[in-house]
Amino acid sequence: MSPTPGTISIRPAGAHEMALVLGFIRELAVYEHLEHEVVATEADLAAALAGPKPYAEVVFACVEGVPLGFALFFHNFSTFRGKPGIYLEDLFVRPEARGRGLGRQLLAWLARAALERGCARLDWAVLDWNEPSIGFYLGLGARRLDEWTTFRLSGTALDELAAAAR
Repeated sequence: MSPTPGTISIRPAGAHEMALVLGFIRELAVYEHLEHEVVATEADLAAALAGPKPYAEVVFACVEGVPLGFALFFHNFSTFRGKPGIYLEDLFVRPEARGRGLGRQLLAWLARAALERGCARLDWAVLDWNEPSIGFYLGLGARRLDEWTTFRLSGTALDELAAAAR
């Protein structure tokens, strides 16, 4: 069944669409003022998203079949709940398509997928300066987890710690 004009549809990214996925990642990076950090290639994405062991999934929000937003997500696990969860790594809607419900539909699709997959929760992070997104998420009923601080090991620090595991 094809969507009616103006109807939002959500569909998985195909293995042949890694250039489109990378384009969305780059657009998100520009929005977040982090474009200098994008080093991913189409080949990297193909291996990670469409290889023999996919590490993440991508869905597109489309209007009349045209992708105007995307979400990249993967499963995590809650030891306290004893169940998997979904972690939303990236969500982006092109500026010209904002305010049309694409972000809400992407999150609703993820919420339904979480429940259908037996997940206990849906988690994500947002940059602290991104007030429009924070307001949007709070309006959906999402809760801030101010008691948690995110940490990351990468680059030299990751290399050095890994070298200690002999």
